[in-house]
Amino acid sequence: MENLPPGVAGQVTNRDEAIKSLFLEETTTGYKMVGFGILSIVLVVVDHLSDYLDEIRAGLTVIATPVLIAADLPSREANEIREMFSTRGDMRSQIGELRQELILLKAKTEKMAALAAENNRLRGLLGSAAKLQDNVLVAELIGVDPDPEKHEVIIDKGSREGVFVGQPVLDAQGLMGQVISLSHFTSRVLLISDPSHSVPVQVSRSNLRLIAQGTGVTNSLELVHVQDTADIQVGDLLVSSGLGKRFPVGYPVGIVNKIEHDPGRPFAIVTAVPSALLDRSRHVLLVFTEKELARIPEVSSDGDGR
Repeated sequence: MENLPPGVAGQVTNRDEAIKSLFLEETTTGYKMVGFGILSIVLVVVDHLSDYLDEIRAGLTVIATPVLIAADLPSREANEIREMFSTRGDMRSQIGELRQELILLKAKTEKMAALAAENNRLRGLLGSAAKLQDNVLVAELIGVDPDPEKHEVIIDKGSREGVFVGQPVLDAQGLMGQVISLSHFTSRVLLISDPSHSVPVQVSRSNLRLIAQGTGVTNSLELVHVQDTADIQVGDLLVSSGLGKRFPVGYPVGIVNKIEHDPGRPFAIVTAVPSALLDRSRHVLLVFTEKELARIPEVSSDGDGR
């Protein structure tokens, strides 16, 4: 190196010093690693054989806890955000399912309410049938005459079951009307509210005999030719009198709801509310007297139902 130029000799010297420094640092690092390894083994053995390091470990744990919490914070926040969105989606799905279940339950509740109401009506109808001394047949309304001038309905019983023209028809509350025409399977019933229909009645309280006539309104009957001095009051019950031999005696027809005395008219104006639910009843009773009941086998055995 003595024969080298000064600049080149300096570069070679610097390179040799750098190489020596690198080897020195690697050797020092190796010694440190060996020293830390030996120290670790010694600490493990001491910790295993004694409890001298418990207090130190506890202190280090206190110091390291904030660091661990800070390191875990991003992961925890990410998990919470993910759970929040997942929970929100699950809640929306559950809300949708609950809404569907609510709609189904409402529909089932409405159906159950309708069945319960129909059951109550049938119970009332059967209770009324049990109270009657005459024989009865239960029928169901299957049609209503669309003509507003006529108060007629169609029921599902006809001559096959022994139904006859003029037969009284009742519901659970009172007299509804009478059969005016029939076929083999159905019958047409004229309601007592029809303007062409009249029923001989009597006041249950005073036995006053009167005529109740339809007015064309389902919730109103008119008592015709009522004297101003007649013994009748608001709230009196009107029952069939049996006169004319069309309707048996004692069936409820209506309740008196209005009495007006007009000096310019010869008779009082008296109206009544029908006892029967003319516009709501679906099941009705067809009443048979003993005479008509005896004829049913003959009617049923006849080929054409007449």
